[in-house]
Amino acid sequence: MFELIILGIAFTVLLFYGVPVSFCIGIATLLALFNVTPDITTAFVVSAQRMTASLDSFTLVAIPLFILAGAMMNTGGIALRLVDLAKVVVGWLPGSMAHITCVANALFGAISGSASASCAAVGSSMSPLQRKAGYDMPFCAAVNVASSPCGLLIPPSGALIVYSLISGGTPVDVLFVAGYIPGIIMAAAVMVWIAWKARKGDLPQEVYHYSAAEAFKITLRALPSLLLIIIIMGGIIGGIFTATEAAGVAALYTFILGKFVYKSLSWKSLAKSTLDAAVGTAVVMLMVGVSMTMSWLLASTGSAKMLAEAIINFSDNPYVLMMLFNVALLVLGTFLDITPGLLIFTPIFLPVAMKLGISPVHFGIIITYNLCIGVATPPVGSTLFISARVANVSLSLLTRPLIPMFVLEIIGLFLVTYIPALSLWLPEVVLGKVG
Repeated sequence: MFELIILGIAFTVLLFYGVPVSFCIGIATLLALFNVTPDITTAFVVSAQRMTASLDSFTLVAIPLFILAGAMMNTGGIALRLVDLAKVVVGWLPGSMAHITCVANALFGAISGSASASCAAVGSSMSPLQRKAGYDMPFCAAVNVASSPCGLLIPPSGALIVYSLISGGTPVDVLFVAGYIPGIIMAAAVMVWIAWKARKGDLPQEVYHYSAAEAFKITLRALPSLLLIIIIMGGIIGGIFTATEAAGVAALYTFILGKFVYKSLSWKSLAKSTLDAAVGTAVVMLMVGVSMTMSWLLASTGSAKMLAEAIINFSDNPYVLMMLFNVALLVLGTFLDITPGLLIFTPIFLPVAMKLGISPVHFGIIITYNLCIGVATPPVGSTLFISARVANVSLSLLTRPLIPMFVLEIIGLFLVTYIPALSLWLPEVVLGKVG
């Protein structure tokens, strides 16, 4: 209990003073270790050993490769082709440019697995067009913010890979397939609000009309990008390669696509993409290392078990507890990015969920959906700042249009929470298993 108190107080105080989350977790864990080890030197050694051991994972190799693939996609001409494809798919709807942002984010996010990359790429492509067409830019920026995280649910998803690791080996292929319907629900929630605004006449009514030949040509141009999803998911589902090997295939395919097919990836931009991927990987791996050390400390001291028992003693009704989990994650997710959120809360909440008979696959989708909303919420939502920058609008104007979209996404969250089939039906049909 004392270790849990030290962790909680130290983490909260450091976070309050603006210390980066990785250092908050690492320092708090080290302070708690001082209480269970004979001396300070041992605490430092144990901490270093646990961090090193936690990063010695073949599964984790997928993360830098997917980050590299996403970085190359940002400069490889893929975003523009996906935006064009989205115009064909939903350009005929009133308020078309807002709908296009949603669909393009879903497509790009599904390929890159990054909410930030999707928000930046799609926002940069759509904002000038939306401004020229007379759209309300804070609203358009809010649409970009709210729809960009759905790619963290639609595979391939680095977030689901992290959850697989921290949850004790929940199959990545099952998680990937389980993420499709909830990811689509998240995107559809935003599109419902766009449709409502367009019906009221609050959005421009212009639409895009394409002939069959034009639509075919645009689809053909985007097809090589879409093939990446088919290759990755087909390979994983068909047992041809693992998720880690799929990440390597994704990086190689993206390089070939950008360099030799679209010819928009220069050697200079490749070097920048590689550097960006290295920085992104360092941030994620540091987070994984310190969080896994904290999880080990909670498990080895019995703190995690005690916390789980306290939660169950509060209520053994799965509906009540899942409501509490959702509320807690929605609140805490406003202060944490998705990776630290998964690494901190999965070891605490998952054992409780499993005792209540909730599938680890279903719970993985629930916690990821929750934290996807957190990615877009103030005060630290990363996509919030990216979208405001690329659309050139202030945060104060951007926040208000987000509220109804968040409400609809939260309704979608509770549908996913209380209707397990939305997560588990597709893996059972496609893979013949649900975990």
